[in-house]
Amino acid sequence: MTDRFLKTIRFDASDTFAFPLPAAPDEWAISGGFAFADLEADELTGKTRQAFANGLLGLTSFGRTTFTAVANITADEREHVIDRLARHLIDVYGAPDMNEARTAAAGEIAFIDDLVKDTVINTLFCVSRSLDDDGQIVENFRKLERRIDGGPIYLGEEEQQNGA
Repeated sequence: MTDRFLKTIRFDASDTFAFPLPAAPDEWAISGGFAFADLEADELTGKTRQAFANGLLGLTSFGRTTFTAVANITADEREHVIDRLARHLIDVYGAPDMNEARTAAAGEIAFIDDLVKDTVINTLFCVSRSLDDDGQIVENFRKLERRIDGGPIYLGEEEQQNGA
Protein backbone atom coordinates (compact mmCIF):
# COMPACT_ATOMS: atom_id res chain seq x y z
CA MET A 1 0.00 0.00 0.00
CA THR A 2 1.22 3.50 -0.77
CA ASP A 3 0.19 6.78 0.73
CA ARG A 4 1.38 10.30 0.08
CA PHE A 5 4.06 12.34 1.71
CA LEU A 6 6.37 15.27 0.95
CA LYS A 7 9.74 15.05 -0.81
CA THR A 8 12.28 17.82 -1.14
CA ILE A 9 12.86 19.34 -4.56
CA ARG A 10 15.27 21.96 -5.83
CA PHE A 11 14.55 24.22 -8.79
CA ASP A 12 17.89 26.01 -8.62
CA ALA A 13 20.84 26.51 -6.29
CA SER A 14 19.17 29.18 -4.11
CA ASP A 15 18.64 26.84 -1.13
CA THR A 16 22.40 26.25 -1.00
CA PHE A 17 22.89 29.97 -0.38
CA ALA A 18 19.80 30.63 1.75
CA PHE A 19 19.98 27.98 4.47
CA PRO A 20 22.69 27.01 6.98
CA LEU A 21 22.35 23.42 5.75
CA PRO A 22 20.38 22.81 2.54
CA ALA A 23 18.47 19.57 2.09
CA ALA A 24 19.37 17.45 -0.91
CA PRO A 25 16.71 16.85 -3.54
CA ASP A 26 14.49 13.78 -3.06
CA GLU A 27 14.53 13.55 0.75
CA TRP A 28 11.33 12.85 2.67
CA ALA A 29 10.36 16.08 4.41
CA ILE A 30 8.31 17.53 7.26
CA SER A 31 7.70 21.03 8.55
CA GLY A 32 10.41 20.86 11.20
CA GLY A 33 9.16 23.99 12.95
CA PHE A 34 10.00 22.37 16.30
CA ALA A 35 13.67 23.12 15.61
CA PHE A 36 13.01 26.81 16.28
CA ALA A 37 10.87 26.42 19.41
CA ASP A 38 13.62 27.44 21.84
CA LEU A 39 14.97 30.37 19.82
CA GLU A 40 14.20 33.96 20.75
CA ALA A 41 13.11 36.41 18.04
CA ASP A 42 16.47 38.21 18.16
CA GLU A 43 18.26 34.91 17.39
CA LEU A 44 16.42 34.61 14.07
CA THR A 45 18.93 36.34 11.83
CA GLY A 46 20.67 35.61 8.53
CA LYS A 47 20.41 32.06 7.23
CA THR A 48 18.73 30.91 10.45
CA ARG A 49 16.00 33.48 9.84
CA GLN A 50 15.54 32.21 6.29
CA ALA A 51 15.35 28.60 7.52
CA PHE A 52 12.77 29.67 10.11
CA ALA A 53 10.69 31.73 7.69
CA ASN A 54 10.59 29.35 4.72
CA GLY A 55 12.45 26.09 5.33
CA LEU A 56 10.93 22.62 5.39
CA LEU A 57 13.08 19.91 6.99
CA GLY A 58 14.61 17.10 4.92
CA LEU A 59 14.76 13.81 6.83
CA THR A 60 18.05 12.49 5.47
CA SER A 61 20.37 15.48 5.83
CA PHE A 62 18.16 17.37 8.30
CA GLY A 63 18.79 20.37 6.08
CA ARG A 64 16.19 22.82 4.79
CA THR A 65 14.39 23.21 1.49
CA THR A 66 12.05 25.87 0.14
CA PHE A 67 9.83 23.54 -1.87
CA THR A 68 8.50 20.03 -1.52
CA ALA A 69 6.41 17.89 -3.85
CA VAL A 70 3.81 15.28 -2.99
CA ALA A 71 5.05 11.75 -3.69
CA ASN A 72 3.99 8.18 -2.95
CA ILE A 73 5.43 6.60 0.20
CA THR A 74 5.16 2.97 1.25
CA ALA A 75 4.41 1.77 4.79
CA ASP A 76 8.01 0.55 5.12
CA GLU A 77 9.38 3.92 4.02
CA ARG A 78 7.07 5.67 6.49
CA GLU A 79 8.37 3.49 9.35
CA HIS A 80 11.96 4.25 8.32
CA VAL A 81 11.16 7.99 8.33
CA ILE A 82 9.63 7.77 11.82
CA ASP A 83 12.68 5.86 13.12
CA ARG A 84 15.11 8.31 11.50
CA LEU A 85 13.30 11.35 12.93
CA ALA A 86 13.01 9.69 16.36
CA ARG A 87 16.77 9.06 16.43
CA HIS A 88 17.34 12.72 15.44
CA LEU A 89 15.04 13.88 18.26
CA ILE A 90 17.12 11.88 20.74
CA ASP A 91 20.53 12.87 19.35
CA VAL A 92 19.90 16.57 18.75
CA TYR A 93 16.96 17.59 20.95
CA GLY A 94 17.44 15.30 23.95
CA ALA A 95 14.29 13.20 23.75
CA PRO A 96 14.45 10.93 26.81
CA ASP A 97 14.00 7.58 25.07
CA MET A 98 13.04 5.93 21.79
CA ASN A 99 9.39 5.41 22.78
CA GLU A 100 8.82 9.11 23.48
CA ALA A 101 10.87 10.10 20.44
CA ARG A 102 8.86 7.77 18.19
CA THR A 103 5.62 9.22 19.56
CA ALA A 104 6.79 12.76 18.79
CA ALA A 105 8.09 11.72 15.36
CA ALA A 106 4.83 9.95 14.54
CA GLY A 107 2.97 13.16 15.38
CA GLU A 108 5.12 15.15 12.96
CA ILE A 109 4.56 12.52 10.26
CA ALA A 110 0.80 12.44 10.92
CA PHE A 111 0.60 16.21 10.41
CA ILE A 112 2.14 15.87 6.94
CA ASP A 113 -0.08 12.85 6.21
CA ASP A 114 -3.11 15.01 6.91
CA LEU A 115 -1.73 17.96 4.94
CA VAL A 116 -1.25 15.96 1.72
CA LYS A 117 -3.78 13.11 2.02
CA ASP A 118 -6.11 14.22 -0.79
CA THR A 119 -3.49 15.99 -2.88
CA VAL A 120 -2.43 15.13 -6.42
CA ILE A 121 1.08 13.67 -6.84
CA ASN A 122 3.69 16.34 -7.72
CA THR A 123 1.67 19.16 -6.14
CA LEU A 124 4.13 21.59 -4.55
CA PHE A 125 4.05 22.81 -0.97
CA CYS A 126 5.95 25.58 0.78
CA VAL A 127 5.76 27.02 4.29
CA SER A 128 5.75 30.51 5.68
CA ARG A 129 6.55 30.83 9.39
CA SER A 130 6.27 33.77 11.73
CA LEU A 131 6.01 34.54 15.42
CA ASP A 132 2.68 35.75 16.78
CA ASP A 133 2.34 38.49 19.39
CA ASP A 134 2.99 35.95 22.15
CA GLY A 135 6.18 34.66 20.50
CA GLN A 136 4.55 31.40 19.38
CA ILE A 137 5.44 29.93 15.99
CA VAL A 138 2.70 30.11 13.38
CA GLU A 139 3.03 28.11 10.17
CA ASN A 140 1.08 28.65 6.96
CA PHE A 141 1.37 26.00 4.27
CA ARG A 142 0.73 26.92 0.67
CA LYS A 143 -0.20 24.47 -2.02
CA LEU A 144 0.97 25.30 -5.53
CA GLU A 145 -1.04 23.50 -8.18
CA ARG A 146 -0.91 23.17 -11.90
CA ARG A 147 -3.90 24.71 -13.60
CA ILE A 148 -6.49 22.37 -15.08
CA ASP A 149 -6.10 24.06 -18.47
CA GLY A 150 -2.38 23.23 -18.44
CA GLY A 151 -1.40 26.82 -17.70
CA PRO A 152 1.23 27.93 -15.19
CA ILE A 153 1.31 26.84 -11.57
CA TYR A 154 -0.84 28.91 -9.23
CA LEU A 155 -1.27 29.26 -5.51
CA GLY A 156 -4.10 27.03 -4.37
CA GLU A 157 -6.88 28.66 -2.45
CA GLU A 158 -6.43 26.27 0.46
CA GLU A 159 -4.01 27.32 3.13
CA GLN A 160 -3.46 25.21 6.21
CA GLN A 161 -2.19 26.67 9.44
CA ASN A 162 -0.23 24.95 12.12
CA GLY A 163 0.70 26.39 15.48
CA ALA A 164 4.06 24.66 15.72
